[in-house]
Order: sequence, then structure tokens, then C-alpha cells
Amino acid sequence: MAARTPRISLAGSSALLLDGAEGAFDDVTQERVWAVANAALALEGVHEAVPGMNNLLVLFDPLATDAHSVGAQLTSLWAGTDARAVGGTHRTIPVHYGGARGEDLAGWAAHCGLSAEEAARRHAAATYTVAAIGAMPGFPYLSGLDPQLAWARRAVPRLKVAEGAVIIGGAQAGIMPITAPSGWHIIGHADIRLFDPQAASPVLLRPGDTIEFAVAGIEA
Repeated sequence: MAARTPRISLAGSSALLLDGAEGAFDDVTQERVWAVANAALALEGVHEAVPGMNNLLVLFDPLATDAHSVGAQLTSLWAGTDARAVGGTHRTIPVHYGGARGEDLAGWAAHCGLSAEEAARRHAAATYTVAAIGAMPGFPYLSGLDPQLAWARRAVPRLKVAEGAVIIGGAQAGIMPITAPSGWHIIGHADIRLFDPQAASPVLLRPGDTIEFAVAGIEA
């Protein structure tokens, strides 16, 4: 099936945003985003391509090229580049669900029509893919959440969500890489360092990595 023509819009004077899908997140579209991101780096004047959730931010040097030229080339790449998965690393991450560091577990489970134990086990049963890194350093947007476990983000964000918090936001799952504000729901905690500014590679996860959560405990 041919890829739909993406919507491309200006994002400032030296960047373009390519939207690859309308409506719900699509894994095939995300694989095309990854492929086009890699190909876009070879375009004259382009110096960075940042995948998002079914979208792609492309930054270019306005002294070397222009938005019209880059946009036309991105449209051509989107039509002519095959979607393909990125070969990533698989990780298993133990999670302590509920308790003081997973305060939304009970409310989330009730929203899903499940017991706390069943909601936690279903969350851990899926295999997730790191679709994109963004919002804050090292934050993984994870696709693969069971649709029954989705829950719209909080109307009022918390001002402080701890590093390692395992969270749900709409149809996506995530893990907090630093302590920061967030409107996502906190269902547990993982003792993992996703962002270390002193490390040679500061960000642990990459687009295309896969994750499984292991139940280390459930405190309803």
C-alpha cells in the first residue's frame, strides 16, 4: 500500500515538521519515520532529523538550502523509502507497581475495569517499542500499550514526578528519565537510569529498542 502524502509545515525559520499520519498512532508509519529520518541526513543542508510519534522534525541550514527544497525532497523520500524496523536492543525492566511510588495504580485499574493486580500484570505482559525520544532528555515514548489500559492524561499535571516513575499517558507508556513535571499517571517505579549527562552515551534508550516490564512487586 502506498504511503499517504505527509503534511509538511514550517517549524521556525530553519526546520520543517513532517506529519506522517492522521489519527491514532501507527507502527508502520513510525517505521517509515525512522527510515526517512536516516535518509534525510544525507540531504544537502540538513543537519538533524528528530523522530517523534508518527512525525519527524528536520532541521536545516537556511544558508545552504531552503524550506521549499527540503520539503520537496522529504515528500519524495516519504513516497520512495520503505518502512523498516530499526534493529534495537531488547531490555527487561523490573517494576514495583503501586505503593507510594505508584500512587495512581488503583485509580488506573478502576478506570480500566480491572483489579490492580490484573492491570499491572497486563501492563507487564506486552512488548513495547521505543517509538521516539523526546519531551525531556532520555524520555521514551513507548508504543505497544494494551488499548484497554489507556487513560487520558491528567487535567492538572503534577509539578514533580520522580525519576524512574513508570507512567501511562493516553495510549502510550513511558518511564521518567529525570524528576520533572508530568501529566501522565504514575503506576509504578523502576530502578533504572535512562539519562546520565556524565556518561559517554547520556541516553540509554534509542528508537527501535524494545522493552518488557517484569513484575517485581504489586502493592495495591
